[in-house]
Amino acid sequence: MENQADKTQLSIPEAVLLGHALVSRVADSLGIRAFFIKGPASVLQGLRLPKVSADVDVFVAPADLEAMVGGLKERGWRERPVDPDSTTFPKHSVTVDHPEWPCCIDVHFRFPGMENDPADAYERMWANTEDLEVAGQNVRVPAKPLGILILALHSLRSTQLPACRQELEFLAEVTKKDSHAGAILDISAATGSLAAIRPFLEDLLPEAEAETVDWPEASTEWRNRLMAREPGSARLIALAQAPLKDKPRMLFRAVLPVREVHLSRDIYADMSFRGRLGQHRDRWVRFLRAAPRIVKDLSQAGRPADR
Repeated sequence: MENQADKTQLSIPEAVLLGHALVSRVADSLGIRAFFIKGPASVLQGLRLPKVSADVDVFVAPADLEAMVGGLKERGWRERPVDPDSTTFPKHSVTVDHPEWPCCIDVHFRFPGMENDPADAYERMWANTEDLEVAGQNVRVPAKPLGILILALHSLRSTQLPACRQELEFLAEVTKKDSHAGAILDISAATGSLAAIRPFLEDLLPEAEAETVDWPEASTEWRNRLMAREPGSARLIALAQAPLKDKPRMLFRAVLPVREVHLSRDIYADMSFRGRLGQHRDRWVRFLRAAPRIVKDLSQAGRPADR
């Protein structure tokens, strides 16, 4: 007999589009200003090559984070476990999922690479948003210069990946074609993104203008994100930078992580005694396989960058 649930199961592309409409309605019902980043909106705006998005990314002001997540929880969404170590992994979003939806929703309240106060940065971003029709409903999305900034910052974190390098090349062409470099520079300065966006933006500006920009040094958090390319590398970096009194506790938790660390990778992970032993084994296997690349990345990170 045919399973009725199989007939009505949403596909991921359908769920992502409908998720935008759902989140927009929840935000409107709560009086929350929200705009959507990355995902299908970026494709519709011509900022990304066609691709299937696996989740919904929405941005709210930090003060509205709790209310937005609460509104989604009232509709059956549940907050996913996260690693409680916020020193090693600074929090920038909350992820929720639903047992009947094949996609997640990431509720952002700040964005890596934007160093200004998150509330102030949000106001600057909100002033650079516009309406776009998604799934038959008008939703708020970044105007193109802000959209390019967000996508470029996202890809700059993982330039070792071919897909991220391809996206940066595509964004550079769009920026040059539509003359967005000046506007991106202004938004970058307003949100504290100049240091992070420099590798992408500097060569796209007119030479005379690029020479007048006071490019700041990248923050420790941003440098750490760029270095942490392999499994376990973020913890090694945090351990090396931590005060001596904190190192024993951090080392203990790195060797014997709490259950949320495993569940953050797979919400359905087996948390029985035997299952946790297997999780620990797999975790060490991933780390040991990545160890040579970690050593190489960390040694290169200490060298001065060529410009």
